[in-house]
Amino acid sequence: MLVTVWVIVGVVAGVSGVAIGYVALKQARAAVDDCRQMLTRQTSEGRGDLKAIRDVAVFRYDALEEMTGRLSFSVAMINGLGDGIVLTSINGRSETRTYVRPVVGGKGAQPLSPEEEEAVRAARLGLGPEVARQMARW
Repeated sequence: MLVTVWVIVGVVAGVSGVAIGYVALKQARAAVDDCRQMLTRQTSEGRGDLKAIRDVAVFRYDALEEMTGRLSFSVAMINGLGDGIVLTSINGRSETRTYVRPVVGGKGAQPLSPEEEEAVRAARLGLGPEVARQMARW
């Protein structure tokens, strides 16, 4: 008798979990469709090409202890879809290294450094280069 009760409880819990997951999936799909419709409206209203670079932010910092003056930087250049690049330049006394990493949907396609993430965040928020420089001082 006790085993039967546990089997029934397990089946009910499993069915409930599947039902909750299905409802959540439908809500997520509806949210994605709403976002797509909004982007389509923005494009059709003449707000520009979503694939054109529109958000840029610069994050300056001291990457190496030997160099001060915030000569190293990360520049995020993102389009309306959240795609673009982060260009990073690490400046030392005798050499400079430059890296480019892709950004897809507002996230790095490869792991980003904290400075690169800050540049992407500032660009996505539309804070612009000047605000991003001020944020770098904090």
